[in-house]
Amino acid sequence: MPADPFPPEVDTASLMEAAAAMHRQGQFGPASGLYSEVLRRDPSHAEAYHQLGLVAMQVRQPEKAAELFALALGAGPPTAAMYANFGEALMALGRRFEAVGEYTRAIEMQPDLAEAYGRKGDAELALGRVADARLSFEQALARKPGLASAHLGLGGALSAEGRFDAALAAFQAAAALNPSSLAAHFNRGNVLRALGRVDEAIASYDAAIALNPEFAIGHHNRAFCLLQAGRLAEGFAEYEWRAKCPTFEDPRYGLPNRWTGAEDLAGKRLFIFPELFLGDVIQFSRYATMAAARGAKVTLGAPKALHGLLRGLTGEIDLVDEGATPDFDLQAPLMSLPHAFGTTLENLPGVARYISADPARVAKWRERIGPEGLKIGVVWQGSTQPYALPLARSFPLSMLARVGAIPLVRLISLQKVNGLDQLESLPAGMTVETLGDDFDPGPDMFMDTAAAMEACDFVITPDTSTAHLAGALGVRTLVALPYVADWRWLMGRTDSPWYPYMWLYRQTERGVWDGVFAEIENRLWAELA
Repeated sequence: MPADPFPPEVDTASLMEAAAAMHRQGQFGPASGLYSEVLRRDPSHAEAYHQLGLVAMQVRQPEKAAELFALALGAGPPTAAMYANFGEALMALGRRFEAVGEYTRAIEMQPDLAEAYGRKGDAELALGRVADARLSFEQALARKPGLASAHLGLGGALSAEGRFDAALAAFQAAAALNPSSLAAHFNRGNVLRALGRVDEAIASYDAAIALNPEFAIGHHNRAFCLLQAGRLAEGFAEYEWRAKCPTFEDPRYGLPNRWTGAEDLAGKRLFIFPELFLGDVIQFSRYATMAAARGAKVTLGAPKALHGLLRGLTGEIDLVDEGATPDFDLQAPLMSLPHAFGTTLENLPGVARYISADPARVAKWRERIGPEGLKIGVVWQGSTQPYALPLARSFPLSMLARVGAIPLVRLISLQKVNGLDQLESLPAGMTVETLGDDFDPGPDMFMDTAAAMEACDFVITPDTSTAHLAGALGVRTLVALPYVADWRWLMGRTDSPWYPYMWLYRQTERGVWDGVFAEIENRLWAELA
């Protein structure tokens, strides 16, 4: 018989000591063998289960680790470290609510365990319990002020609360304590961008990218800052990194024969597939008309709901459903076209009008609305999707009360779906006309909206797809923007190079719309003077 590799005279304490030494050296297999031998001899040895769980975590087997940590706690007596590490395994499995409970038990057993407070905060933040998370991070830092991960988590909680200056201080501290933390530099960049400090944000993204040159989301966010700063050529080039980001999953990014701008388009079948959201398709569909002007036979993919509208694009452009991939000679994602065309602020194709509304519908809505007064089409509620909410794409309809009180001004609702409930609670004396149940009732979104816009003298809107529609139609448009607006509105400008008949009104204080609408009111008084 082979010799017993673990002679009986070697006691379990010695086996644990030897296993720990191997464990520290990264010899996980031999260490696991020794821990398992301890458990063969003593099935109730809690620390052996615990250490086996740690090995499982280190070899990325969180489900096995969770089972082993549970066995360790059941064998007892439990320790704070066992509870905390069980929480780590549960976090790795996405079981965040349970993880909070384990971190809490660790803290109850060892109140000075700063790391457990910090990880509890991470779990709470992931659960959306922002205030609880902030308190946990603060508790961690009260016990261990130099805990970089807690500063990082605190910055995340403060960002979620919109407290960007305080969040910046937290991320600064995290980066100072751990200069190799990619997350600290990246999140500092995000907060600086939210504060409108775009050049500093670019520097922070640069620091993150220096740590990992393939950090795609860092390049992506850096691109937005470059674009917002008006550095369009650099920004659109950098934006090509989006295809490597997890949220950009369209397999068509991998199609062959990408049009880069260098290839001759004359007589070629160019397929353009859509990206992002409705407003983006409307704004950047102008590049499809530019490609057609170069002699390309253009096929544009778009959401079916936009086909009726996009049939009004200048030039001969075939439309296909957004998920289709027709035959092509060359192809390009929609948002790569500005880069392919070499777009800069100096050559940006800010044409006055590149979409036309259906003439029959325009006639219908001109008659329905009538010629009286200064007719202002109004939209107040933007998308309620998660991507849009941080950009403050809405304002209360009541903010237009003073505009509506100007003599001869008629406010005409172009709002659809979200926000219509506000029509039922208008301030005293405020009137907003609606266009009836037959206003854009069918599958073709925006067809009636486009026609009604052409029947109005102005459109007032936040940063929504209707802003891009009005701009594409060449309708005079007043856009109400938040303190830090989306990149396409650049910085500090009152005009838009994308749309010659558009004027921008920006908050001067975060979340406060009064000054914006005072400026809009003054503009309309001047129009009537």
